[in-house]
Amino acid sequence: MKVVNLHAEHDKLIKKAQKQDRVSQFRLYEKHAPKMLGVIRYYIKDLQHAEDILQNAFCKAFINLKSYQFKGSFEGWLRRIVVRQSIDFLRQQKKMMIPTEDFSYYKTAENPLDEVSDISHIQKAIDQLPAGYKTVFCLYVLEEFKHKDIAELLNIDIGTSKSQLYKARKMLKDELKKDQLKSLK
Repeated sequence: MKVVNLHAEHDKLIKKAQKQDRVSQFRLYEKHAPKMLGVIRYYIKDLQHAEDILQNAFCKAFINLKSYQFKGSFEGWLRRIVVRQSIDFLRQQKKMMIPTEDFSYYKTAENPLDEVSDISHIQKAIDQLPAGYKTVFCLYVLEEFKHKDIAELLNIDIGTSKSQLYKARKMLKDELKKDQLKSLK
């Protein structure tokens, strides 16, 4: 039985793409686009905008592909580009209004996603969050950023990041409870 080293094949594909091989770039796009679109959708509700951001993120990734040094996963490297493109889009749209006062007195709310099994309900609830709450929530919960990193990325205080996360979790929990009650009727 012959075992194919998929990691080595993927690395070869990346090396060809670094040399501007369009076929290799297209294959990388085909392989990673669906997952990256899912990442963008956590931040951007409108599918058409999300698809535009995906295209821009891949263009940026291919322009900067020579900087990828095969340290860590390619998917993680690409995901950081996708997340930053999503946040840049929100800033350009001026939909991400985050109050800058310090709310450090908020306690940590439990994760409302632990109680839901249907992903469509979760996405719907996340889509209904205000842009600031949604962005901090996604960065913290889905991307596993620390509050310090979120604060630097969004140019806000650490306390503001914590309060936005607290409020987002509370809103999500309330919304998911409403959905759960509706489904019981």
